[in-house]
Amino acid sequence: MKIKHITAIIPFLIFAGIVACGKDKDLGKAGTSTDIRKISVTIDLNKTYQTIDNFGASDAWACQFVGNWPDTKKSAIADLLFSKKLKADGSPEGIGLSMWRFNLGAGSAQQGSQSGIADEWRRAESFLNDNGNYNWNLQAGQIWFLKAAKERGVNQFLAFTNSPPVQFTTTKKAFANASMPNLSAENYPSFANYLANAIKGIYDKTGVAFNYVSPVNEPQWDWSNGGQEGTPFTNNNISGIVKALDASLKTTGLQTKILVSEAGQYEFLYSAHGKADKGNQIDAFFNPSSADYIGNLTKVEKLIAAHSYFTTSTYAKAVSIRKEMASKLASTNNLKLWQSEYCILGDNENEIKGEGRDLGMASALYLARVIHNDLVNAGASAWQWWTAVSPYDYKDGLVYIDKNKTDGNFYSSKMLWALGNYSRFIVPGSVRLNTSAMGEPEVLISSYKTPDNRLVTVAINSNAQQAELTLNTSSGKMKNLTSYTTNASKDLTVKQGFPAGSNVILEANSITTFISELD
Repeated sequence: MKIKHITAIIPFLIFAGIVACGKDKDLGKAGTSTDIRKISVTIDLNKTYQTIDNFGASDAWACQFVGNWPDTKKSAIADLLFSKKLKADGSPEGIGLSMWRFNLGAGSAQQGSQSGIADEWRRAESFLNDNGNYNWNLQAGQIWFLKAAKERGVNQFLAFTNSPPVQFTTTKKAFANASMPNLSAENYPSFANYLANAIKGIYDKTGVAFNYVSPVNEPQWDWSNGGQEGTPFTNNNISGIVKALDASLKTTGLQTKILVSEAGQYEFLYSAHGKADKGNQIDAFFNPSSADYIGNLTKVEKLIAAHSYFTTSTYAKAVSIRKEMASKLASTNNLKLWQSEYCILGDNENEIKGEGRDLGMASALYLARVIHNDLVNAGASAWQWWTAVSPYDYKDGLVYIDKNKTDGNFYSSKMLWALGNYSRFIVPGSVRLNTSAMGEPEVLISSYKTPDNRLVTVAINSNAQQAELTLNTSSGKMKNLTSYTTNASKDLTVKQGFPAGSNVILEANSITTFISELD
């Protein structure tokens, strides 16, 4: 859980692929008319945007304990996150994540109370011992979830770090001091070798090959309070670390690619945003004239990652930020964007607070709108949630658990199923299509064509009234239409057998995914 502040989004504009018509309404506020409003949607199969790489979440921090829970319970949690199976009624068993993020810890857990991190659930183990050897029996709970993800069909994996191992840091702890980078240049090669060795060691132990490694996380923040593992870095620091990691990955023969830079918020990608040595990261890393250029390194993936925190209020401002970033990306050849971490934090201008666990639809609808905005207006090719399993009284989890290290109960949230409206059906390789609509209610709509020639359309109805939806395509015909709805009483509940060309109902305060085959 990062200490951040974001604000809610209330749709009211029309853009390509986004519909927001009618008067502003508070989430869940009853309408004044019982009439069902009508929306006509046209999907242009010939006008395409980004290709989707994945939808994911991370194992920080609870999986280190939950992975050692009784088999029945931890397997049920893994099914919720990763399963692509269907229940007897045809509804999904889980949300079918296509990316799993593995936290390579810095060793604060081995330091215990001496780590300076008071909450032991936020400490993390490291495979590296003080004598320079590796203990591959550590991070066992996380390894269980890693293998469970692979067994259930996940085929993209990313290793990330919040801090280098404590053996290499300046403070000898997993967080910084006085807002200074916690790794000296002379230890860049040691850190890089550790990352490469850890990736290879996990593969040897589990057979899981990491597609990506992310060596820094939110380098713009100070990370000096001991709330969790973390360290600030300048762009020059990051460039040096990445160059060392590129060399280490080549030496080990790993196919893993490097992801940068997991910026703390979007503005740091295209502007200084008050931190000149930590901002303008698109130019810093991918402009050949930059002193920190790394775009020519063979192990650097041609994408840049940032987090959606701090950029969602108001909706007009949120759209503006994403469009400015998308314009900057378009000027950089073949550079993709990933939204690589998000959960609901802060007071959000009193519209929705991060504090307080919420298993219901208010948080789910809020989350769905953020996903939509990131995919449609930022053009993100991937969307990843922060912590998949949470023990906290906070809006930071997909699955919640009792804060018990050995056993306990677990609880699925509507945020889990809201993400599932996207992750379960928009498979890697799907292409976003241009979508336009005419209608009255506050509804956000986006559409995607899958590699197997299916049309996936996600509709978010944040209105307290139903709406009638008509789906049209610019060419081709839809057939065998099926819907999956998440609302207060449904978790991706399936409805099949719609006649071709029929109108469909969007229930109040719901997220519905429509699947059809294309002729």
